[in-house]
Amino acid sequence: MTDPPRSEDAPATVWSALRAHTPARIGLARAGASLATAPLLDVRLAHARARDAVHEPLDTDRLAADLGALAMPVLTVASAADDHARYLMRPDLGRRLAPGAAAALTPHAKKFDLAIVVADGLSARAVQTHAPPVIGAVLPRLTGWRVAPLVIVRHGRVAVGDAVAAALGAQSVVVLIGERPGLTAPDSMGAYLTWAPGPATTDAERNCISNIRPEGIGYADAAAKLVQLLTAMRARQLSGVRLKDDADGRLIENR
Repeated sequence: MTDPPRSEDAPATVWSALRAHTPARIGLARAGASLATAPLLDVRLAHARARDAVHEPLDTDRLAADLGALAMPVLTVASAADDHARYLMRPDLGRRLAPGAAAALTPHAKKFDLAIVVADGLSARAVQTHAPPVIGAVLPRLTGWRVAPLVIVRHGRVAVGDAVAAALGAQSVVVLIGERPGLTAPDSMGAYLTWAPGPATTDAERNCISNIRPEGIGYADAAAKLVQLLTAMRARQLSGVRLKDDADGRLIENR
C-alpha cells in the first residue's frame, strides 16, 4: 500500500474534486511547515465567526414574532443565568428557570402531550434561523397531539426544557438549541427529545438530532426524524438509550 499524495504534491484538480463533496478543509496549500497565507486567514476567519456566534445575543422579540406566525401561542422566559457572561461561566444556571419563570408558565398548564422549547444555547444564530422552519414543518405532522404553547428560554441549556415541561404539564419535551460552533458550522442547531422529563432526568434519557441546518440535516429531514422519534417515544413511553433510532433508514426508504 502506498501513502496518499501529500497536498503539496497532488494536482490542484484532485483536491478540487474532493472539496466538492465535503466542507472539510482538505489539501490546504502550505508554505514550508506552515499553512499558506490564504488558508491560514480562512481558518482564522472561521474561528472568529465561531467566537462571535457564542457571544451573539438572541433576538427574542424577532424569534417570538417568527414563531407566532405559526399560529401558536409563544411564551418567553429566562433561565437562572441573569446575563450572558454568567451563562457561559455557569452552565448549571442555564439548566434552571429564573425565579418566577415557572410561575409565569403555570397559568398556561394543561394536560399536554408535548412542549417545544427554543433556547439559545451556544449559538443564538442557529435557533434564530433554523427553529421557525423546523417547528413549522413539525407541527402539521402532529395530528392529534396536544402541543403546549411554544416557549423561548433566554440563556437556556438543554435541561431547562425539563422544568418548562413540568410547569406546563407536558408528557414530553423537545428542546431546540444552538450547538457549540465549529470552524465549518457556527449556526448548527440540535434537537433534544425527552419522555417524562423531571428533576432526576439524565442525558442518557434523551435522544438527540444534531447538525440541523441546510448544509447538514435539512429542515424536512429533521422534521421527519423528530416526528418519528416523538411517535416512538409516546408509543413506548420511553426515550434515550433505550429507544432505538431507526429514522435514518425510514428517510432513505422514502426518497
